[in-house]
Amino acid sequence: MAYGKNQRRKYARREHGLTDYRRRLKLLRGGVPRAVVRVTNTQVICQLVEYEPDGDKVLVSATGSSIVSNYKWPKDASKKSIPASYLVGLAMAKKAISSGHSKAVLDIGLAASTKGNRVFAALKGMVDGGLDIPHGEGILPDEDRLNGAHISEKMGKSIQNTKKAIEGA
Repeated sequence: MAYGKNQRRKYARREHGLTDYRRRLKLLRGGVPRAVVRVTNTQVICQLVEYEPDGDKVLVSATGSSIVSNYKWPKDASKKSIPASYLVGLAMAKKAISSGHSKAVLDIGLAASTKGNRVFAALKGMVDGGLDIPHGEGILPDEDRLNGAHISEKMGKSIQNTKKAIEGA
């Protein structure tokens, strides 16, 4: 087998486009847990993850499905919309605060960092929930979009009910 910098094989996760190891190393150097946000085809997943040498450890987690089952989010509503992302971030932050974690750094993975997208809606929920995450205010979505004004008028009531259920839990 050939050796040398041109013949070395890349890590499998890098080859498949799943991990940017340079960005990951920068996030891990801080020693602060990462607030990981991932948007799948069906829902949003928010996790507070801490590095350990034998593998990352998930400290707290919240998903789009968990807000449906635990916090009165309508079953027929999207679990990955901007309001749902905000509420998932809020639920994760409340769990993190109650388990003794107050600081984190945002990890969006390979997602595009477009102003006001679902990842930053989840960030807004985490910040409103009490987590200290460094960010710029210009990147967060508008309040109208967080309250579902772009979806429908009745969505606002569902968002308020779910928000009360999360804050009351």
